[in-house]
Amino acid sequence: MVRSSPPELIYDSGPADADPWQRPNRLSAAIFAAKVMALRVRRGAANFVSGPRRLRRVDFEASASVISESRTELRTDAVLTEARLQIGKIENLRVACRALHGTLIPAGAEFSAWRQLGPPMSSRGYVPGRMLQQGCMVPAVGGGLCQLSNALYDVALQAGCRIIERHAHSKIVPGSAAAFGRDATIAWNYVDLRFSPRQDIQLYARLDADTLIIRFLDRSGELARSAPAIEREGLPIPALSGPRDCHSCNQSACFRRTPTPRSSGPARQAFLVDENWPEFRQYVQNALGIDDRIGLPINGARLGLNRYAWSLEGASNVTSAPIAGFMRAASLRRAASNGPIRRAAELAGSERIARSLGRILTADIGAVTVAQSYLPFLYRNGLLGGREVSVLLSRLPMAVLHARLDRAAAAHPERVSLADFRVPDWLIALETEALEEAAHIITPHAELAAMFPGRAIHLAWQSPKVSHENCGSGRRIVFPGPTIARKGAFAVRSAAIALGLEIIPLGAELEGPGFWAPARVAEWRGWDDVAAVVQPSLVEAQPRSLLMALAAGIPVIATAACGLAPQAGLAIIPPDNPIALISELSRLRTIIH
Repeated sequence: MVRSSPPELIYDSGPADADPWQRPNRLSAAIFAAKVMALRVRRGAANFVSGPRRLRRVDFEASASVISESRTELRTDAVLTEARLQIGKIENLRVACRALHGTLIPAGAEFSAWRQLGPPMSSRGYVPGRMLQQGCMVPAVGGGLCQLSNALYDVALQAGCRIIERHAHSKIVPGSAAAFGRDATIAWNYVDLRFSPRQDIQLYARLDADTLIIRFLDRSGELARSAPAIEREGLPIPALSGPRDCHSCNQSACFRRTPTPRSSGPARQAFLVDENWPEFRQYVQNALGIDDRIGLPINGARLGLNRYAWSLEGASNVTSAPIAGFMRAASLRRAASNGPIRRAAELAGSERIARSLGRILTADIGAVTVAQSYLPFLYRNGLLGGREVSVLLSRLPMAVLHARLDRAAAAHPERVSLADFRVPDWLIALETEALEEAAHIITPHAELAAMFPGRAIHLAWQSPKVSHENCGSGRRIVFPGPTIARKGAFAVRSAAIALGLEIIPLGAELEGPGFWAPARVAEWRGWDDVAAVVQPSLVEAQPRSLLMALAAGIPVIATAACGLAPQAGLAIIPPDNPIALISELSRLRTIIH
């Protein structure tokens, strides 16, 4: 393993805190502010003349390997009075990670934390968090970014980078990175963290629900690593003078003192929903609190659109994205039955809606329940980090879907529709990673729930009310459709021809005209003279027709992909298997006789 030479530390002469600590007053604060301004002007001039350039961000390569990694907890202060500033710190880390994630640092290039981040202003999304100033922890816009700079310094040391500029904290919080000499404080713009790698690296910067994760990824093929990540557990913590905060220093006369909040209250929730499934509607209605937020593409209840008619009773904070929502609906209508164009329109529309609804995820939102259609886009934008995420899962994860369709297409290359349902690899990777980090997976689909043991909240399908008169007594079979390979249409056609049955197709004809010939086709006239409903699908999201048939007492022959739990009247067969379908249909008395 190649090791770097000892890091070169170049310190800037910034304002120093008095030691022993003295209570700040307005005069000392004004002097401190004047020194800061002078240093900012000096550093700004130096950067303008010969400062480091801003590095570009690029997509990640699947083959990139991890050189170094830092994982630090987001919530490290259990003091109730500090909860609000801790929430602010996490929001600031979200904003900063969005600016850093994907940054490519070529070998020998100079990385500057502030050049990449830019000024921490409220107009750029930063909020008040904790910042160390004059020996005190004080609220400041952008406060808390030192957790990020600490992590960057740690992974830079591990990766053998040449440290160009690094500043230690003037006060040390026991147990923090500063207590072990692995800290790097930053203050706009005169206290910076700068380093240069010996190889091309890419910066990975994300938050999961509880952790800030910083990684350096190798893009040069020459893996190098230097100092190992620090193991803090079990190490002695030096007795150091730590910073004070307004709620523990007992200096009631200090001009900076802020009132102690009585309670920070429970974290608010946000629900970002899409299509109105009755199962999801009931779940959200039960979970929605009066102070929680709900975002939906179109306010269907107000406009009379059942597809988006979510029950908003008791919800006081409702946000919609009508322009993006109607744009998606129009695009899908124009795409009609064209699989690739329709899928592209759906993804582009969902991305626009996610971008619009993402604005309700403010710093005080501690938990998010999000529709699967928005998940990868919100995750890519760093809006889900530091929160407990639950996903309303309505279909197969894209990675599983692709694998299933690829196997089927390899077995039946003549069925071209099996290969027209694809999405970009980067989108699959984002959804996969986001689903891995989700705390809960919420779905009524039995197959989907089984994919996430221990995390799935398996909802019951809501059964419709259907008349039971004259049902299940004929020789016709209903195929809910649409007529396409992944829904099992080829198996249904083979079975109908073999048994001499009439088919009642309910979906669109997507495999071309005359697909069912020489089988006979009948029109839907209700449940009379229907022997069974069959759907040997590879993929099925909402088995509404199957639920209706079961409620009417009609036998149902389906696959596990249809998402129904075992129950009376339901027979489960392998997908797209005409022999198994013929065997199961032959068991029905009305067809045999």
